[in-house]
Amino acid sequence: MAALTLALDAMGGDHGPSIVIAALQSALSEFAEVHFIVVGDEAELLPLLQQQQLDTHPRITLKHASQTVAMTDKPGYSLRAKPDSSMRIALDLVASGDAAACVSAGNTGALMTKAYFALKTLPGVLRPALMSAIPQASGKSSFLLDLGANPVCDSDTLFQFGVMGSQAARHVLHIDKPRVALLNMGEEDIKGNDVVKATAQLLQNSPSVNYIGFIEGDDLFADKADVIVCDGFVGNIALKSCEGLADLLLNNIRANINAHWMTRWFVKLFYSRLQRSWDWLKPDHYNGASLIGLRGVVIKSHGDANAKAFLSAIAQAVEEAQQDLPTRIRDQVEHVLLEQE
Repeated sequence: MAALTLALDAMGGDHGPSIVIAALQSALSEFAEVHFIVVGDEAELLPLLQQQQLDTHPRITLKHASQTVAMTDKPGYSLRAKPDSSMRIALDLVASGDAAACVSAGNTGALMTKAYFALKTLPGVLRPALMSAIPQASGKSSFLLDLGANPVCDSDTLFQFGVMGSQAARHVLHIDKPRVALLNMGEEDIKGNDVVKATAQLLQNSPSVNYIGFIEGDDLFADKADVIVCDGFVGNIALKSCEGLADLLLNNIRANINAHWMTRWFVKLFYSRLQRSWDWLKPDHYNGASLIGLRGVVIKSHGDANAKAFLSAIAQAVEEAQQDLPTRIRDQVEHVLLEQE
């Protein structure tokens, strides 16, 4: 692994900086050549680093920030009133080239607004998109986008999401020819609104995209596509519905296991096999949504992420930075625009 630096917004999220520091401790072992800049309130972070004996670690730099973006702050307010926030400083480190990626569990709206302001979109990109991996029946993953950055999209924007998602799947999921599909209310060509139908035509006419057609909501996890495209309104509802269902299933399983001594004995007998299934289903395993289309790597962690989940977001940032995903997306968007001309 080539040496690179990541900026961590240590003050974002529902559980405070202790989660970030716990994830950082694991990340230092997992990513042996990565340097971390931990951004936040020094008075709060230094004792946590000292507790874990990380305050003098050669691959950790502590950078003070006098402000914190609250989860309730409106995006415009946080941009204007909090220029010295941990989130903004972490993004500025990416913009200046001092860090290859930023990871934050903070306010999603504020992160998108500040990232757009600090990094700007890549040449030719209409709008950035929020993208996350979702599990598939085969045991692999697919990318779903947009997840809320753009509640309303036109066909050109959705088309670009397909192009950007395809590049992400090729270089992050290592799929040679990713299958790109549009999430729709049916698989038939006559189904869907005018925007979705127009997007289908654009994808169909692009030789650079392996477009396979429409898929429905019940096919999200059926391994029919490697990239699933929709607007942010649909994508956000779909993802959160799936996460809620996963939590419901896991909680129901735990309740039934604890209800009788025989089921508890059975679980102990087959614990390792069941644990693999639970880990595969848990949303934390897929934590880390990418804000793609910007001139830098920005990863949004769940606000309520635990240390293991935040570590997954760090891993996503490392992979995208190593693959130089923004440059690959820029080149592909330019290539597709030339095709269209």
